[in-house]
Amino acid sequence: MSILIVDDTRSVRSLIEFYLRSDGHRTLVHAESAAQALDMLGVDMPGADSPGPARDGWDLVLMDIVMPSGPNGIEACRRIKADPRHARLPVIMITSDLAETTLEAAFAAGAMDFIEKPLRRVELLARVRSALRLKAESDARTQRERELLVMTRAMEEANRKLNLSNELLLRMSVTDPLTGVANRRSLEDLLGREVARARRSHAPLSLIMADIDFFKQYNDTYGHQAGDDCLRAVAGALGACLRRSCDLLARYGGEEFAAVIPDTDQEGALRVAEMMRRAVRDLGLPHASSAAAGEVTASFGVATSTVDETWDARTLVAAADQALYAAKTAGRDRVAAHCSAPPGP
Repeated sequence: MSILIVDDTRSVRSLIEFYLRSDGHRTLVHAESAAQALDMLGVDMPGADSPGPARDGWDLVLMDIVMPSGPNGIEACRRIKADPRHARLPVIMITSDLAETTLEAAFAAGAMDFIEKPLRRVELLARVRSALRLKAESDARTQRERELLVMTRAMEEANRKLNLSNELLLRMSVTDPLTGVANRRSLEDLLGREVARARRSHAPLSLIMADIDFFKQYNDTYGHQAGDDCLRAVAGALGACLRRSCDLLARYGGEEFAAVIPDTDQEGALRVAEMMRRAVRDLGLPHASSAAAGEVTASFGVATSTVDETWDARTLVAAADQALYAAKTAGRDRVAAHCSAPPGP
């Protein structure tokens, strides 16, 4: 353990060193003044924040209070304790002045103890052992705190990565990987909840089913990579037509999409479906094999559950699908609404 002995009298420094070496202490350093001690500790010096072998690794300072020149021991102690690197460095004052005001000033400056002159071996060693034991315990506690902090940060980082992974898995479980819109599972979950809510609130609930016209022929003509690009483009066009956060667009399967539009009657749903139809047409994707047009188009079926009906999610999907079939039978690239009684489950 490194002990710094600060006293302007050589004989006192030698006596302290003799006592300490007799107790097994070997790393002892002398300073003849408080100013020299501050220099050794790197206090109040440019670049003091940078660790250095001559300035760090101290375990105890034994400091005489009275110095013939420069700062006295109390002022030096105050400046040492004000340095963040030495905040836990114990300083024991050595003094023949036991006046209450002197001791009070020493403790206020940060001294942890004092030793009275003339020095007595038993007292000196007892106070040094106590100070070094407390310093060792403080260092061990600080090291444990640092290790705990490292472990805590590592656990926080692991938890952050785990949460990101869970979020990714959740998104993957409810998202169509090709188009980035919701998948069928997500659609069915939401539709079930919205049907129950519509029954409670007696509000209309609309569902739009969409199908890209002659998509098999598109794949045969342009290839499956172009087909995937077409699906992504159509999904983007359809999604842009849904302006409310409560609306949901999902890929129902293959080239089919579905949109859940809560609190919307049939007239409003037909307007949204027509907007979607135009949006797909406006993409201007060439489709030489389409019997409906020379570019990619889509057909739409609309079904709306009203307060007078007790449809469940399945019958609402079947009604929208029936309307979609009607739109395709009528020539495609158009919107049709379900008007007859709802189909049975």
